[in-house]
Amino acid sequence: MSPAAKPAPIPGAAAPAGGSFAPLAHGTFAVLWAATVLGNIGSFMRDVASAWLATDLSGSPAAVAMIQAAGTLPVFLLAIPAGVLSDILDRRRFLIVIQVGLAMVSGSLMLLAWQDGLTIELLIGLAFLGGIGTAMMGPTWQSIVPELVPAGELKPAVALNSLGVNIARAIGPAAGGLLLAAFGAAATYGADVASYLFVIAALLWWKRPARAEDPLREHFFGAFRAGVRFARAHSKLHVVLLRAACYFALGSSIWALLPLVARQMLHGGASLYGMLLGAVGVGAILGALVMPRLQKRLDLDQLMLAAALATAAVMAVLSVAPPAWAAMLALLLLGAAWILALTTLAGTAQAILPNWVRGRALAVYQMVFNGAMALGSLVWGFVAQGLGTPAALMIAAAALCVAAFVMHRVKLPRGEEDLGPARHWPAPEAAEEVAHDRGPVMILIEYRVRAADRQGFLQAIHKLSEERLRDGAFNWGVMEDPADAEAYTEWFLVESWAEHLRQHERVPHADADLQREVARFHTGEGPPRVRHLLAAGRPLE
Repeated sequence: MSPAAKPAPIPGAAAPAGGSFAPLAHGTFAVLWAATVLGNIGSFMRDVASAWLATDLSGSPAAVAMIQAAGTLPVFLLAIPAGVLSDILDRRRFLIVIQVGLAMVSGSLMLLAWQDGLTIELLIGLAFLGGIGTAMMGPTWQSIVPELVPAGELKPAVALNSLGVNIARAIGPAAGGLLLAAFGAAATYGADVASYLFVIAALLWWKRPARAEDPLREHFFGAFRAGVRFARAHSKLHVVLLRAACYFALGSSIWALLPLVARQMLHGGASLYGMLLGAVGVGAILGALVMPRLQKRLDLDQLMLAAALATAAVMAVLSVAPPAWAAMLALLLLGAAWILALTTLAGTAQAILPNWVRGRALAVYQMVFNGAMALGSLVWGFVAQGLGTPAALMIAAAALCVAAFVMHRVKLPRGEEDLGPARHWPAPEAAEEVAHDRGPVMILIEYRVRAADRQGFLQAIHKLSEERLRDGAFNWGVMEDPADAEAYTEWFLVESWAEHLRQHERVPHADADLQREVARFHTGEGPPRVRHLLAAGRPLE
């Protein structure tokens, strides 16, 4: 399991009447939640063993940092395809296949460690394979949560998933470090294999209802293009991605270099490294407990500023090689700051995404998150190799401080709109049934607007353009008639008839309100006229 793959609670969300732990009353959610906690504990144990073995197999900071990069790079490369698969495949079966694959990766690590056959190249390669599994699993695991609890308990269920990750973060690294020191890497990897068996058993136990056949069900490449179009056109999502990229690219230095801090600067062993990571997990749990109070006093941007400055402060403290107890106290602060940033950014992303594209758009967020972590880990590893680990940490701390104040001016969206589907468009008219794969489709909407309202109409309809492009259009424009000063035509292109029918199901209430604002300028008799044009194709020879 991957901590990066878990969704975070939406900032400021209130718990339902049943309380924050109400979702655990649902048996399926409780079983899967407990299994994921065990799975994450095993994954953290595996990561501790791999990171520590890397310091044994190679003294190069760049090689050690590549373990972190190899585990996160596949999520950057495969996040969007994984999000698409999570929407079009049976999620339960897909998760089982992924868990079996991850168990095989850890089993290979166990056998190689037992036979003393691990090299730094094999370790990096297997970390990359494990990252592929994490990439495939993340969006799918997020997407099943609404299937396990009622809609009113979705937010506390998401928060419990975040809590479970941090419980595992508090237990797994420390247990992994102790097991590694006492019994060796093979036993540590074996514990991870056992944890996957619990997750697979829980997924086999879950009797997921069969999905009803949907005539508009998306296929891989079409769904992929729709997800990319949505992410490319969503300006609010761009802000979240920018803020995430800056924070995680600079913050990744501490994760990439922590094994070297434990071994070279603090002169400790595997058990100390595990305890340092465990301190991060305990700090994250404490941060989650105080977060509701912070969210009442600080807005989203202030929370991110506080998290970034606290992370930078921890980097600076570690750069001077403090005593082990002081390093652990600093890492408690890091855990709190990290969960605060994760929750704020991922929760903000959740709050601005409609359900139809949630898996794919969250996959884009994961791609940026893990891409920033992978690239940052490589960069800081090479900086440490050239200038030393203390200098790399101090440079990263200074850069994060500067970035924190610069990014504070780029305000995060508040996500207060109603994103439920409005379904307010009438069905498109056609003289005969249209094949779903026919296209492209041009939609024309004709308005009559008084000359005095021209500027207001154009401002409103250009706001609407982003919504058209998010929901399925690949091109958009508005034209005016030189022979009739009050005639305007909005046009947009959709790749197929089926995609346009899906577009009818995607428009959220917030964007329906924007469409009504545009229609308010129309002065003609009846509503604006809507026409649909299909590509005619080539004549028969």
